[in-house]
Amino acid sequence: MLLPSEYLGRQGPLAQRVTDFAPRKQQMEMADAIAHALERETTFVAEAGTGTGKTFAYLVPALLSGRKVLISTGTKNLQDQLFHKDLPVVREALDIPVTAALLKGRSNYLCKHRLTLAEQDAHIESKIHIRKLRQIRNWAIKTKAGDTTEIPEIPEGDSIWPLVTSTSENCLGAECSDYNDCHVVNARRLAQASDVVVINHYLLLSDMVIRENGFGELLPIADAFVIDEAHQLPDVASNFFGISVSGYQLNELVTDIAGA
Repeated sequence: MLLPSEYLGRQGPLAQRVTDFAPRKQQMEMADAIAHALERETTFVAEAGTGTGKTFAYLVPALLSGRKVLISTGTKNLQDQLFHKDLPVVREALDIPVTAALLKGRSNYLCKHRLTLAEQDAHIESKIHIRKLRQIRNWAIKTKAGDTTEIPEIPEGDSIWPLVTSTSENCLGAECSDYNDCHVVNARRLAQASDVVVINHYLLLSDMVIRENGFGELLPIADAFVIDEAHQLPDVASNFFGISVSGYQLNELVTDIAGA
């Protein structure tokens, strides 16, 4: 079997199939080092400069490893780019039967039940909201994944999305009449069955918190993790595991101590 660096070399399949592809020494060295870490089940940390081609450097050994690999990106935009652009290119060039899935947090998926509730809500009188609900309904009929990014006309932070997506608090679970067609459930099922799953740091740490508290799991069990843009991880982790204290809280504490 060829080394990952040979797939990335001048005579490799990527050079033959990707327009303007150029072999890079650092990329090839990084790919072999990652393959070695996957084989030995050890940790490998690398800082890759601009132009190294780190995405292909970890995708090639990850796809060739035959292991269940979770790849976490720093943002959802990078997650979409990796899954929809880079990963298909590498998989086609390697010509191996690797299955892949994209998995995000539940707020990124349409909830059919809540869409119906929103359409029936007599309190929604805004013409803009009604128009957006019609857009979403037309899309809901056609979408397979239910990923809200499929409607670029309605941006991520739009106030309509909380009305048609679910949270862990308002989700009906198996009692929902749309459970068998639930986009969140289907996305998680696909992730369970796939060889490579593309996630983001927020979902990765959410899963860690849920497992730590004994409330189940969001992510499938994996053989290996690839953390892309790992320098962003501490900032995300501080939101989950850090403790913050405001000036108001300190003033309240000082007042209580002074009055004791």
